Amino acid sequence: MIEALQAFAASLPEPLTWLGILVIAAVPLVESYFGSVIGVLLGLHPAVAIGLAVVGNVVSMLIFVLSAHGVRRRVTSRSEQKKESPRRQKLRERFDRYGVAGVSLAGQALLPSQITSAAMVSFGASKNVVIFWQIISIILWGLAFGVLASLGVSFL
Repeated sequence: MIEALQAFAASLPEPLTWLGILVIAAVPLVESYFGSVIGVLLGLHPAVAIGLAVVGNVVSMLIFVLSAHGVRRRVTSRSEQKKESPRRQKLRERFDRYGVAGVSLAGQALLPSQITSAAMVSFGASKNVVIFWQIISIILWGLAFGVLASLGVSFL
Protein backbone atom coordinates (compact mmCIF):
# COMPACT_ATOMS: atom_id res chain seq x y z
CA MET A 1 0.00 0.00 0.00
CA ILE A 2 2.81 2.42 0.89
CA GLU A 3 4.50 1.74 -2.45
CA ALA A 4 1.26 2.44 -4.31
CA LEU A 5 0.82 5.73 -2.46
CA GLN A 6 4.44 6.64 -3.14
CA ALA A 7 3.93 5.89 -6.84
CA PHE A 8 0.77 8.03 -6.78
CA ALA A 9 2.61 11.01 -5.31
CA ALA A 10 5.58 10.55 -7.64
CA SER A 11 3.29 10.51 -10.67
CA LEU A 12 1.91 13.94 -9.86
CA PRO A 13 3.35 17.05 -11.48
CA GLU A 14 5.84 18.69 -9.12
CA PRO A 15 3.51 21.48 -7.93
CA LEU A 16 0.87 18.91 -7.03
CA THR A 17 3.31 16.66 -5.13
CA TRP A 18 2.72 18.75 -2.04
CA LEU A 19 -1.03 18.24 -2.36
CA GLY A 20 -0.41 14.52 -2.87
CA ILE A 21 1.49 14.29 0.43
CA LEU A 22 -1.37 16.12 2.20
CA VAL A 23 -3.90 13.66 0.79
CA ILE A 24 -1.74 10.60 1.53
CA ALA A 25 -1.21 11.64 5.16
CA ALA A 26 -4.97 12.01 5.61
CA VAL A 27 -5.44 8.29 4.94
CA PRO A 28 -5.86 6.23 8.13
CA LEU A 29 -2.89 3.91 8.75
CA VAL A 30 -0.63 6.10 6.58
CA GLU A 31 -0.88 9.17 8.79
CA SER A 32 1.86 11.71 9.42
CA TYR A 33 4.57 9.12 9.97
CA PHE A 34 4.39 7.34 6.60
CA GLY A 35 3.31 10.53 4.84
CA SER A 36 6.50 12.25 5.98
CA VAL A 37 8.59 9.24 4.92
CA ILE A 38 7.00 9.23 1.46
CA GLY A 39 7.62 12.97 1.14
CA VAL A 40 11.28 12.59 2.09
CA LEU A 41 11.72 9.65 -0.30
CA LEU A 42 10.22 11.76 -3.10
CA GLY A 43 12.93 14.34 -2.51
CA LEU A 44 11.03 16.99 -0.58
CA HIS A 45 12.95 18.83 2.10
CA PRO A 46 12.28 16.99 5.40
CA ALA A 47 10.70 20.07 6.99
CA VAL A 48 8.29 20.42 4.07
CA ALA A 49 7.48 16.68 3.97
CA ILE A 50 6.88 16.54 7.72
CA GLY A 51 4.81 19.74 7.71
CA LEU A 52 2.59 18.57 4.86
CA ALA A 53 2.10 15.14 6.40
CA VAL A 54 1.20 16.65 9.77
CA VAL A 55 -1.31 19.05 8.23
CA GLY A 56 -2.95 16.29 6.18
CA ASN A 57 -3.21 13.99 9.20
CA VAL A 58 -4.53 16.76 11.47
CA VAL A 59 -7.25 17.74 9.01
CA SER A 60 -8.37 14.13 8.70
CA MET A 61 -8.32 13.62 12.48
CA LEU A 62 -10.37 16.80 13.00
CA ILE A 63 -13.05 15.51 10.64
CA PHE A 64 -13.27 12.27 12.62
CA VAL A 65 -13.29 13.99 16.03
CA LEU A 66 -15.93 16.54 15.12
CA SER A 67 -18.08 13.85 13.50
CA ALA A 68 -17.77 11.58 16.55
CA HIS A 69 -18.61 14.49 18.83
CA GLY A 70 -21.78 15.23 16.86
CA VAL A 71 -22.82 11.58 16.86
CA ARG A 72 -22.15 11.25 20.60
CA ARG A 73 -24.20 14.35 21.35
CA ARG A 74 -27.17 12.96 19.39
CA VAL A 75 -26.88 9.46 20.88
CA THR A 76 -26.50 10.59 24.48
CA SER A 77 -29.59 12.74 24.17
CA ARG A 78 -31.52 9.48 23.91
CA SER A 79 -32.04 7.56 27.12
CA GLU A 80 -31.12 3.96 26.23
CA GLN A 81 -27.51 2.79 25.80
CA LYS A 82 -26.29 -0.23 23.84
CA LYS A 83 -23.98 -2.86 25.29
CA GLU A 84 -20.36 -2.41 24.16
CA SER A 85 -18.64 -4.98 21.98
CA PRO A 86 -15.60 -6.80 23.44
CA ARG A 87 -13.27 -4.81 21.17
CA ARG A 88 -14.78 -1.51 22.26
CA GLN A 89 -14.61 -2.58 25.93
CA LYS A 90 -10.89 -3.28 25.51
CA LEU A 91 -10.36 0.16 23.95
CA ARG A 92 -12.31 1.78 26.78
CA GLU A 93 -10.18 -0.03 29.39
CA ARG A 94 -7.02 1.35 27.72
CA PHE A 95 -8.58 4.79 27.66
CA ASP A 96 -9.52 4.59 31.35
CA ARG A 97 -6.03 3.38 32.29
CA TYR A 98 -3.88 5.77 30.23
CA GLY A 99 -6.11 8.78 29.68
CA VAL A 100 -6.30 11.02 26.65
CA ALA A 101 -2.59 11.89 26.62
CA GLY A 102 -1.40 8.29 26.91
CA VAL A 103 -3.79 6.94 24.31
CA SER A 104 -3.00 9.82 21.94
CA LEU A 105 0.77 9.44 22.21
CA ALA A 106 0.98 5.65 22.19
CA GLY A 107 -2.23 4.79 20.38
CA GLN A 108 -0.84 5.48 16.92
CA ALA A 109 1.41 2.45 17.28
CA LEU A 110 -1.72 0.27 17.30
CA LEU A 111 -4.55 2.15 15.61
CA PRO A 112 -4.87 5.18 13.32
CA SER A 113 -5.18 8.54 15.06
CA GLN A 114 -8.58 9.01 13.44
CA ILE A 115 -9.94 5.86 15.09
CA THR A 116 -8.42 6.47 18.53
CA SER A 117 -9.51 10.11 18.59
CA ALA A 118 -13.07 9.29 17.55
CA ALA A 119 -13.21 6.49 20.14
CA MET A 120 -11.99 8.79 22.94
CA VAL A 121 -14.62 11.39 22.09
CA SER A 122 -17.28 8.69 21.98
CA PHE A 123 -16.19 7.60 25.48
CA GLY A 124 -16.91 11.11 26.72
CA ALA A 125 -13.49 12.78 26.56
CA SER A 126 -13.50 16.49 25.82
CA LYS A 127 -13.12 17.01 22.08
CA ASN A 128 -10.77 19.95 22.70
CA VAL A 129 -8.49 17.86 24.94
CA VAL A 130 -8.49 15.03 22.40
CA ILE A 131 -7.67 17.44 19.56
CA PHE A 132 -4.84 19.02 21.59
CA TRP A 133 -3.17 15.69 22.45
CA GLN A 134 -3.75 14.21 19.01
CA ILE A 135 -2.05 17.19 17.35
CA ILE A 136 0.94 16.80 19.67
CA SER A 137 1.05 13.07 18.90
CA ILE A 138 0.72 13.59 15.14
CA ILE A 139 3.56 16.13 15.19
CA LEU A 140 5.84 13.87 17.26
CA TRP A 141 5.20 10.76 15.16
CA GLY A 142 5.60 12.66 11.89
CA LEU A 143 8.77 14.34 13.11
CA ALA A 144 10.32 11.09 14.33
CA PHE A 145 9.63 9.18 11.13
CA GLY A 146 10.53 12.12 8.88
CA VAL A 147 13.88 12.60 10.62
CA LEU A 148 14.61 8.86 10.48
CA ALA A 149 13.73 8.81 6.78
CA SER A 150 15.92 11.81 6.03
CA LEU A 151 18.82 10.24 7.95
CA GLY A 152 18.31 7.01 6.03
CA VAL A 153 18.17 8.82 2.70
CA SER A 154 21.33 10.76 3.51
CA PHE A 155 23.20 7.49 4.11
CA LEU A 156 22.26 6.09 0.68
